[in-house]
Amino acid sequence: MKNLLTLLLFFATLFSWSQKKELKQAQKLFKAAKISEAKASLDTNKELLEGAELKYVSAYSLLLSQISLAEKEYQASFDYLQLAAKDPSLKTKVAEQNDLLAAEVVQSAIDQSENKEFIASANNLYLGYLCDKEANIDYLYYAASNAVNAPDYELALKFYIQLKDLNYSGVQTKYFVTEVESNTEREVSESEYNIFQKSTEYNNFRAEDSESRFPEIVKNIALIYNQLGQKENAIKAVKEARSENPEDLGLIMTEANLYIELGEKEKFKELMGEAIAQDPTNANLYFNLGVVNNDLGDKESSRGYYEKAIELDPSMESAYLNLVALILEDESSIVEEMNSLGNSRADNARYDVLKAKRESVYLECVPVLKKLISVNSSNLEAINTLKNIYGTIGDNEGFMEMKKLLE
Repeated sequence: MKNLLTLLLFFATLFSWSQKKELKQAQKLFKAAKISEAKASLDTNKELLEGAELKYVSAYSLLLSQISLAEKEYQASFDYLQLAAKDPSLKTKVAEQNDLLAAEVVQSAIDQSENKEFIASANNLYLGYLCDKEANIDYLYYAASNAVNAPDYELALKFYIQLKDLNYSGVQTKYFVTEVESNTEREVSESEYNIFQKSTEYNNFRAEDSESRFPEIVKNIALIYNQLGQKENAIKAVKEARSENPEDLGLIMTEANLYIELGEKEKFKELMGEAIAQDPTNANLYFNLGVVNNDLGDKESSRGYYEKAIELDPSMESAYLNLVALILEDESSIVEEMNSLGNSRADNARYDVLKAKRESVYLECVPVLKKLISVNSSNLEAINTLKNIYGTIGDNEGFMEMKKLLE
């Protein structure tokens, strides 16, 4: 019995020694950059190494991860690395390999995105996220964006839902300082920001948080559901987010924009009212209400909203142009009636009335367009429109002035 145990121990030791020897040989080949030879060695001794004790199996898996990375087989490299991580003694080496994998897979994803290989890029970015879910969570966001660009809406939805469940905001703090000598503000790193505060060469220190990406994520989930024909899920996604943050302006706008996508303009109008209550000095909100009310046929309200948008933001060129377009909508019906008249005395009298009415419409547009041109003297649409109005109403001086601006 003693001899049998001794013999078994001898074979076990011999087997272990063989495993170690073959692994060492493959590692030596890899370090010599003989990747294919190292891989062939592992393939030849696969059964021997896979049946080894943990320390050899883990080292074997780590080497396979390294070989896979060298061959740009990123998913395989990641999978082997998870097996290697089971051995605590390899913690440092596994961490180093993980960093190498993350860096290379993300760079590959960037290159693929530039080449419009969006699906491959999305999958690699997701793998980069998996390498370190806390530090690399931004890659999950970019993976979702690339999936949308593909477009692969099912994949994008999978990524966006993960982001939503993680309450990902993507908010980043940016740091700014002003150079005293040049009085120029520039963005700096956090460490530079802390150092410069001790210097007399900088002042006006300020930190600024970027906007949260969470409303955008919820909106995209809803839009994808809508794209997939799942309208109820689209509305549910937004309402769930708003139930947690009912006063969040971004989410109010997200829900409002969703209803525009769904063609429900009355609901959009209602939600924009909520948004204005939250942010009553936001010119864009009034502009959007002007657009929707015009679409709904409420010209009077639309005009009021455009005028309010201009009051709050006198540089909003689109509000001036939409206001002019709204005023000029009356022109088409006037001209149509003028063209339908005959040559009778009554028709001639009616023609004169309509002509004066049309001129009144044109004159109403003049101050709006002049104000817009004072804001931006290069706005060709405004200049051309005003030139044509001056030409129609016989204002030769105004016509020549606009013509000169176009030269």
